[in-house]
Amino acid sequence: MGLRSDGTVLAVGCDTAGECRVGSWEGVVAVAAGNVHAARNTGRSHTIGLRADGTVIASGWDQDAQCDVSDWRDIRAVAAGWRTTLGLRSNGTVLATGRHAEGQCRVSAWRDIVGVSGGDWHSVGLRSDGTAVAVGANRRGQCGVEGWRNLTAVAAGYVHTLGLRDDGRVLSTGVHGAERRSIGDWVDVVQIGAGSYHYVALTTQGRALATGDNSHGQCDVDGWSGLVGIAAGSLHTLGLRDDGTVVSTGDDGHGQRQVDAWTEIRAAK
Repeated sequence: MGLRSDGTVLAVGCDTAGECRVGSWEGVVAVAAGNVHAARNTGRSHTIGLRADGTVIASGWDQDAQCDVSDWRDIRAVAAGWRTTLGLRSNGTVLATGRHAEGQCRVSAWRDIVGVSGGDWHSVGLRSDGTAVAVGANRRGQCGVEGWRNLTAVAAGYVHTLGLRDDGRVLSTGVHGAERRSIGDWVDVVQIGAGSYHYVALTTQGRALATGDNSHGQCDVDGWSGLVGIAAGSLHTLGLRDDGTVVSTGDDGHGQRQVDAWTEIRAAK
């Protein structure tokens, strides 16, 4: 997904459930693409747009009511998990709709939230005091964020979670050995993203970092520069350049990397 500077939205990739049908969207200020991990039982997803007036629009897969957002109001940020959607209200509370089986929608008690992220089976919130809260499946420890401090961002992936500290270092949980060590060595980070099995970051110098599974080249970002944004899909990675164009690497099996012609983009997901 690409959010243009004029508030319209572009989308490429698999459209099995209508998740790319965003051509009529206008007045959008933020977008979210449903997490879809790489497995045989996935392949459909949903798309979320936040309008300037605080309302939310959705398209795509709605089997678990993850697109039931038409009555949401006063929303200032959105996030999409595999079958869930999160909406952050201006008063610091969070709305959730979609799959409940693993507890990923149990966010009604959250307060003082300033950021949200949706994984496959868990949801993560960033509090105004720099701490984090997480709910949902925790079999890989992906909800183990209770000791994190001084955070400025969180990112939830398949069965892992990243946290960005205000000193530019990155924390991780649910991540295995070598990847965790690599993430621990990152410095000067200003943005983070989590795919199915890989992890990405943007540095203050406008360069990209990536570690984890690279079976489709999704971590081949060493030559990228002049970036102002980074995003991780299931098996691919997007980088937003400061000139409003987008670069990509990784899997293109559904045309999800056909972004070379995009211009005037202000956010990519």
